[in-house]
Amino acid sequence: MSAITIYHNPKCGTSRNTLAMIRNSGVEPEVIEYLKTPPLKAKLEALVRAAGISPRELLRAKEAIYGELNLADSKWTDDEILDFMLQHPILINRPLVVTPLGTRLCRPSELVLDILPDRQQSAFTKEDGEQVVDAAGNRI
Repeated sequence: MSAITIYHNPKCGTSRNTLAMIRNSGVEPEVIEYLKTPPLKAKLEALVRAAGISPRELLRAKEAIYGELNLADSKWTDDEILDFMLQHPILINRPLVVTPLGTRLCRPSELVLDILPDRQQSAFTKEDGEQVVDAAGNRI
C-alpha cells in the first residue's frame, strides 16, 4: 500500500494534474476513484478533519445537484452536508490527497507540492500549459 492516497476523478483536469505531480515525485499513489467507490461517512469525516476544513468547504458548488438541493442555504448542518455528499459523491470536491505530511484539498493542483515527501523529479507543466515545476524539480 502506498503512503500517498488521492481521492480522484479522472474526468477532472485538476485531479489529473495533481495525480501527475504525485507521480512526478517518484511515487505511485493509491488512487481511489471516489465516484465509483465513495468513502464511508466516518472516513469522509476523518478526511475533512485531517484537511482542517469544514464539510461545506469540501462541497462542490459547481454541480447541478448543488442547486437542485439548495445546498447554498445555511440551514444545512455539517452532518447533513456529509450525508448529501455520500448520497451524491459528485458533490465531493477533488482531489483530496493524503500523505505522511498531511491531508489537503488540492485546488489548485500545485497545492499538492506542499505535502509531498519527495521533490519533483523533473519539470511539470499542467494540462492548460502552466509550468509549475522547473527542470531542476523546483516549484516556480
